[in-house]
Amino acid sequence: MRREPDYFGEQELALVYIAKKLKEALALEEKLTRAEIDYLVEPDRYRGGVLFVTERVGAFFYVIPEHEAHVREFLTANGYHPYDAS
Repeated sequence: MRREPDYFGEQELALVYIAKKLKEALALEEKLTRAEIDYLVEPDRYRGGVLFVTERVGAFFYVIPEHEAHVREFLTANGYHPYDAS
């Protein structure tokens, strides 16, 4: 279920996915809500492109660290590629 930042308090959250298009973000929100997974989604900037690198805005999905592994498995099972910081 989509939550507001206050719901998580001062807890550090884990970034699990960056949606680059609105349609993609809305579809993922629907799947996470149906699965009753608590998440935070916020717009933020990321750098994209190969030859012409530009700064773009995407929807960043966060969960509490205790649920991160489960959510990553859920994303993969539903055809999404979880965010990888490496």
